[in-house]
Amino acid sequence: NKTCVIVDDIIDSGGTIVNAAKALKDKGAKDVYVYITHAVLSGNAVEKIKKSEIKKLITTDTIDNSKKIKTCHKIEVISIAPMMSEAIKRISNSTSVSSLFK
Repeated sequence: NKTCVIVDDIIDSGGTIVNAAKALKDKGAKDVYVYITHAVLSGNAVEKIKKSEIKKLITTDTIDNSKKIKTCHKIEVISIAPMMSEAIKRISNSTSVSSLFK
């Protein structure tokens, strides 16, 4: 009866993450949230996620999936543009980029 969080760098076909979410729910997880850096979402990945035990999948906009995910309320995209622009500004001004991530 716990909320579970899965963090990964990339999701391609969605099979592994969907199976992981199912395993957690089978063991009694209340909800399963997934955080992904790069969502490739190849093939029928979006359909797998729609039908899965995943409550919400949050990813960045490093890959434009806006057309693929239109009908999937489980997928939320967060823009990394503000962070990237701040990093570029800091590099241009020779200030710390690492402090951006503290």
